[in-house]
Amino acid sequence: MAGEQQGELQLVVFRLKEQTYGVDIGHVLEIIRASDITAIPGAPDFVEGVINLRGRVIPVIDLARRLGLTPIGVTGNTRIMIVEVGGTTAGMMVDGVSEVLRLSRESIQLPPAVVAGFSAACLQGIALVEQRLIILLDTTRIFRREEKEALQELAKQAQERAAS
Repeated sequence: MAGEQQGELQLVVFRLKEQTYGVDIGHVLEIIRASDITAIPGAPDFVEGVINLRGRVIPVIDLARRLGLTPIGVTGNTRIMIVEVGGTTAGMMVDGVSEVLRLSRESIQLPPAVVAGFSAACLQGIALVEQRLIILLDTTRIFRREEKEALQELAKQAQERAAS
């Protein structure tokens, strides 16, 4: 992982549906407030819309919906984590970002074998930190190849519409 250093991981820790998650800080470009999301007709159901980030159109997904949970809805605490994954830049809408955390690789356990389905494929592991369970997501697995291509095309089309 990009956030590694001598057996350590550096994570961005966030909340989603009353659970605590973490992603490798190496994939997170920035964290912004959720505002001015433009819905795009015909987009996949987990795509909330697009945002204009300093002249660049970025697709935004509702990470809860992507993981098979109920949509989160935008509140004052909602944040969009801008991530770069396999050449695709996208925003992941979460309930709130709490901290950047370093933890040792030894504190990470594999997900339970009973966890299955798409969400399980996104899980990198589970860490116990000071009596808190942190679910580690592998951002490289959140999007399938065809979904990455669809998100890139969606951003391109929205950019072209904005330019005309």
